[in-house]
Amino acid sequence: MNFDAGKPRLTSRNPRRIAIIGCGGSGKTVLANRLGATLNLPVTHLDALYYDDTWTPTPQEEFAQRQRSLVAGESWIIDGNYASTLPIRLAAADTVLFLDLPPVTCLWGIATRRLRHRGGQHARTGAYDRITWDFIRYVYRYRQTMAPRVRGLIAEHAGHATVLVLRSRRAINRWHADLPAQQPNSPHRGSPPEGPAPE
Repeated sequence: MNFDAGKPRLTSRNPRRIAIIGCGGSGKTVLANRLGATLNLPVTHLDALYYDDTWTPTPQEEFAQRQRSLVAGESWIIDGNYASTLPIRLAAADTVLFLDLPPVTCLWGIATRRLRHRGGQHARTGAYDRITWDFIRYVYRYRQTMAPRVRGLIAEHAGHATVLVLRSRRAINRWHADLPAQQPNSPHRGSPPEGPAPE
């Protein structure tokens, strides 16, 4: 598998099971909703699966079982990290999108999300906006602390899948703009998109 392909494109086969991973603020939720509309696939945001409306987390085994049930379906888009359960999604995915954006870009994404949603949970778009200092540190250090682990898990569990690494908002937007030509028969329905990722 090539983590650093020059111009990432989907293969000729029709992607039906897509896992989107990456740092907080990288645009996973926005991309998931846009892909759901473009490819007419159901979208699941893992934050919505993990937290209830009081930010109480789901017990780990129940959270893992919910994901096993989801990936047993023939088509899905799932966005979120949760490295402890990432192998469940990687083993079942036919396409893995790793949003490997710089920390400053991700921190800016978090700030603009707060301006849009004013904090809290927004089930319509899948945005779960909760900012703490620990979260900010996690985002700032993601490329040093978490990205190597994610790459290792991808290498271990997703050797069968198409793996695309997108390193900027511009790359995400250009890649998504290419999708209609690659998927000419895909109806444009699904979860409501939030629009292009900011450049």
